Amino acid sequence: MSSRTPSKTLSWLGALLAVYLAVPLAAFAVRLAGSSHRGFGNAALWPAVRTSLEAATISTAIVAAVGIPLAFVLARSTGRIAKVVGAIVVLPLALPPVMAGILLVYLFGPYTTVGKLFGGRLVSSLAGIVAAQVFVSAPFLVVAARSAFASIDPSLDDLAATLGHGRLARFWRVSLPVADRAIRAGLLLTWLRAIGEYGANVVVAYHPFTIPVYTYVQFSGAGIPDTQAPTILVLAAAGVATAVLALRRPAFLRRRTSDPDPATPGRFVATKVDLDVDVRVGSFALRVAHQATSHRLAILGPSGSGKSMTLKSIAGLLGAGAGRVIFEGADVTSKPPEKRNVGYVPQGHGLIPTLTVREQARLGVGTRDDVAAWWIQRLGLGGLEGRYPDQLSGGQRQRVSFAAALAGCPRVVLLDEPFSALDTPVRAELRRELRRLQRETGLSTILVTHDPEEASVLADEVIVLSAGRVLQAGQITEVFRRPASPEVARLVGFDNVLDGVARPPDALKVGNATIPANTAGIASDTIVSWSVRPDDVEVLAVGGDETGLPGVVTDVVEFATCSHVTVCVEGGPEIVSRAYGTSPPLSQGAKCVVVIAQGAVCVWPG
Repeated sequence: MSSRTPSKTLSWLGALLAVYLAVPLAAFAVRLAGSSHRGFGNAALWPAVRTSLEAATISTAIVAAVGIPLAFVLARSTGRIAKVVGAIVVLPLALPPVMAGILLVYLFGPYTTVGKLFGGRLVSSLAGIVAAQVFVSAPFLVVAARSAFASIDPSLDDLAATLGHGRLARFWRVSLPVADRAIRAGLLLTWLRAIGEYGANVVVAYHPFTIPVYTYVQFSGAGIPDTQAPTILVLAAAGVATAVLALRRPAFLRRRTSDPDPATPGRFVATKVDLDVDVRVGSFALRVAHQATSHRLAILGPSGSGKSMTLKSIAGLLGAGAGRVIFEGADVTSKPPEKRNVGYVPQGHGLIPTLTVREQARLGVGTRDDVAAWWIQRLGLGGLEGRYPDQLSGGQRQRVSFAAALAGCPRVVLLDEPFSALDTPVRAELRRELRRLQRETGLSTILVTHDPEEASVLADEVIVLSAGRVLQAGQITEVFRRPASPEVARLVGFDNVLDGVARPPDALKVGNATIPANTAGIASDTIVSWSVRPDDVEVLAVGGDETGLPGVVTDVVEFATCSHVTVCVEGGPEIVSRAYGTSPPLSQGAKCVVVIAQGAVCVWPG
């Protein structure tokens, strides 16, 4: 049994309600089949049906035209006014329909200001029926749509902005299709509530008859037989409305694309990015200034350091006030994100769930079908063009994200931890693929990551961030070889970051052990921090010709390509060594000698 199959208890509880709802319909069907007089010949029936269908459809259209935008605004707003408006929207749900009608009489009654403008004829008219139905049915759409809009991943809007879509286009192309299913459900509930409204209609517009009013009049005068015709007609209309709104997605929300033979796109132009970002979001302040020397940059740091915020500032997603951004000498600070011509791959793939692979790759403004098709093939997605995101693996979804970002021929591609959600083999494969693209096409990238190995593979220079501040920036080789501080050393992957006492000019005292290090210029007995990369530490068996620090192996961890050996230096600290090759490392508890490469120790005065 699938883990997604509901339990028997839940199934039985649901079945009880389903049976309760179905029995009256079955009883009605039996009565209808055995009845010779159903009320279809009554002359007032068809005008009532027409009035109800017209009023419900007009009411639903009005609610859709103003309710969907209202729901979108409420979903994006958190202020006090939005809360008040939200409460007003749902208020009709708490009112008995008759009371709702009475409230409307205060607005549309023949002796009110509005009523007098229409000569007192607004009530007892189709317009009065529509007014009543809009009031009682609007909450069903607004509540459903607001919930759907609020649940949309904000990164999708950011993605669409970087693909060239303005605010209105993003609403139409992203928000509306993603919320489409909930909106259609809300429209269906709105239409059904409108066509079934009785109480407010009776008070506001008793004439012309709607189906509910007509049915009650017939029931009061002639009994059940004459109510069968309107009942079956309303059930049929509800069935048709349900079928129409249950379609997968209206055609006007789908972008039609051709599928020509793929053509090879041009190469990218290498673009260096200079930035001077100074922005505050809530209590977090970010200050990053950097002039790039390469078109492949990594931003490295722990979670919460401001990496993603820096990337959004470059994309223009935080507005022009976030700071100055220059693309290869061209100042784009004042340009909105849709005008900066960047590709953006947010965390979590950033795919729109209602679009196929082909539509995702074709989403960018001005993106050619042949270029999108080429990237689909280039990234190994051939044959998957018609699939939706939930039909793809994690690696395939990430490839689609790359295709969408690259198909628009951007100046710079911004990558926000693009591989963090992938398993190790897929992550390594896509990393190699991206590096190959960088080499072969001249692709310019800015990568956000917390993985120093990933930064080494995909960038030539790096900015190391922590708590919204730059700790160090420069060429990857220089930063990784000579970290500017112990914190940087930890962030770039140094396992050995320890404390000691300077013994200038060429030693450190660590416990009772003496470590060779360049301490020239540091006063004797100064407490310092120091570090050495595991790759620069060699662990040898006792008895060789090498001289070094005696110690004992305390731990050995085997990896696929190397071993991490932890040694407790005699009279000193524990030091980690990374050993490569086929020779087996020393076993735990073995005596050994630790040899540190000449000049490999970094020292920072406290």
